[in-house]
Amino acid sequence: MSEIVFVVEEAAEGGYIARSIGPSIVTEADGIDELRELVRDSVRCHFDEEDQPTMIRLHFVHDEVIAA
Repeated sequence: MSEIVFVVEEAAEGGYIARSIGPSIVTEADGIDELRELVRDSVRCHFDEEDQPTMIRLHFVHDEVIAA
């Protein structure tokens, strides 16, 4: 696997939640920098060294509510 993709959403209580597409990996953090590090750590823990992806993509989803 050369790439793993995480969908990142803002958590209701603040911070961010990242969920991978494919492998069952979920992590959350208070800030973006912390999230990046925790995603890297989660990927390292989930895969054996020879199976680890070489790239991690974070896809940020932002919901916006506007008046009708």
